[in-house]
Amino acid sequence: MRSEYVEAVLALVELVPPGAAVAYGDVAELLGSGGARQVGSVMSHHGSSVPWWRVLRASGEAPQGLGAEALQFYLAEKTPLLGRYLDFIRTGEGRWRVDLMAARWAPDDHDFDLIDSIAERLERQLHKLSAPDDEMTV
Repeated sequence: MRSEYVEAVLALVELVPPGAAVAYGDVAELLGSGGARQVGSVMSHHGSSVPWWRVLRASGEAPQGLGAEALQFYLAEKTPLLGRYLDFIRTGEGRWRVDLMAARWAPDDHDFDLIDSIAERLERQLHKLSAPDDEMTV
């Protein structure tokens, strides 16, 4: 995966505020590049330095294998949850998920300006890398 894409995904994830969440596909859509699987791959391999728990599956399920750890963050940030998360805390049993309808991040104008800047920088970097040599000298 190109480092430019990794950097753009991580920069966007850092914008998601506490208590909010986005799906992998939301990140790709906001960047205007890649898809849910590519964002998931970035988060899986490089996401430990950003609030990874705020990026999840479209179903609202926490990243695979990280549910118990993510739940602690969700509770601390008062992220809206659905299901039997209290049972999960007590016994390790019970299914739960983030209520993505309630928790989905709605960027404001300032956020969109930052997102646009990240997406434009990514586009310039990717175009520069893919441009033939004669285009780069113009």
